Amino acid sequence: MGKSKTKTQKKARSTANHVAEEVYGGVPHSFVFHRGQIGKNVGQLIMDVRRVMEPFTAESLKVCKKNVLKDFVTIAGPLGVTHFIIFSKTPTSVNMRLARLPKGPTLHFKVLKYSLIKDVVSTLKKHRMHEQQFTHHPLLILNNFSSEGMHVKLMASMFQNMFPSINVHKVNLNNIKRCVLINYNAESGEIEFRHYSLKVVPVGMSRGVKKLMQERFPNMNKLEDISELLMKGANLSESEAEQDGEHNITELPQVYSGRGNMASQQSAVRLTEIGPRMTLQLTKIQEGMGEGNILYHAMISKTEEEIQEILNRKEAQLKDKEGRRKKQEQNVAQKKEKQEENKKKSLEGIKRKLAEAEEDSEVEDPGAQNNQPAAVESDDEVEYYRQAVGQEPDEDMFPSAKRRKMSSGQPPRKDRDARPPRRNGPGGKGWKQSRDGEKPFGKKPRPGGKTFGAKKAGDREKKFGGKKRFEGNKTFGGNKNKDKKGKG
Repeated sequence: MGKSKTKTQKKARSTANHVAEEVYGGVPHSFVFHRGQIGKNVGQLIMDVRRVMEPFTAESLKVCKKNVLKDFVTIAGPLGVTHFIIFSKTPTSVNMRLARLPKGPTLHFKVLKYSLIKDVVSTLKKHRMHEQQFTHHPLLILNNFSSEGMHVKLMASMFQNMFPSINVHKVNLNNIKRCVLINYNAESGEIEFRHYSLKVVPVGMSRGVKKLMQERFPNMNKLEDISELLMKGANLSESEAEQDGEHNITELPQVYSGRGNMASQQSAVRLTEIGPRMTLQLTKIQEGMGEGNILYHAMISKTEEEIQEILNRKEAQLKDKEGRRKKQEQNVAQKKEKQEENKKKSLEGIKRKLAEAEEDSEVEDPGAQNNQPAAVESDDEVEYYRQAVGQEPDEDMFPSAKRRKMSSGQPPRKDRDARPPRRNGPGGKGWKQSRDGEKPFGKKPRPGGKTFGAKKAGDREKKFGGKKRFEGNKTFGGNKNKDKKGKG
């Protein structure tokens, strides 16, 4: 296992993280994306502009067709994004919008000409571009933005706020590897955008000494002595001739990376273009995120009366919108009140129905008097029917009496269509209802209820075999099958 960190190391790391968070949160961040349909070249231009804005930009930002500008504004707040660079394409031109979050303004540019990084690098014999250059933000250089005009000052302010500010007393020169040059032409109104790589080389020495100080040692196979290289500068190509002068020679306040770049020494600063390259033209400036008043327009100029009329019309539209909003809120409140009223009415109706249902269940039987149960059919009714009519009542006329007879143990009368019981047992047991009709349960009486060959009403006596006659009191099988269950 590795050694655990000491308290000093943990404290130093936490302090460094805190400082890094403050520095990272205090610098501007940007989103570079497109709106609408764009071609392949414009898509590559967007990737190159993201490369310029590194490291404080979303280099892998994904854009879907369903995304709207409001989606980017919503997500920009938590991420600390301060600027949008939006590209779009029309059949006649390529446009670029530069917006400041969250309340604008928005600058609209027309891209007159542009060149990609691959196009610029392909024209150079020797380019200087490596990944370490993009670990720090570029140095911004503005030229000719001191002319009069509100739109020029606003453009300069917008470009300055896109990149982190630099404190000249605390800046580390080794972190400056790139620079962005923005030049404004007051006559044509065009803006030149260039991206360069920085290189610092010492001056005041011969070409031969410079060759020796380079990483690649020169070829001296044709020289007899090293003094020939130092004094004459032999074996040097014409492309390596010095191009430095007073315009790019300065005294370094710090030690800069590279051989011979010492503090308080003369060094030359060389720029190598690495792209992309754009020529822009300002068309208009608008308040907000593209939805406010027009502050400046390059094509259309209006008088003060026209501007005042536009403002009055805009104010009237805002008042109408506010009136519609209030009316809508009132309508919503009225709908809610109606819903509450309907809800109360429905609850009252449900309670009333429940109360009526309970009252119906508690209504007394009109046949019952003095809290006595209703009269029950009894054998007296059967007897009364016999005396009054002089005939026996049908079985279906008084079913309750029939059920009581069954429960008392008396065998019921059989109908012609009644099914005989499957098995018989001793009497005294009740009957149960089923799908097959009335069947006895428990032990059943012996075949005394129906004798084999018994007489029926209106039938003649039958002889078995013509000789013997089974009387009604005799059962088939005698006493031998007493304990056995007979079959019907």
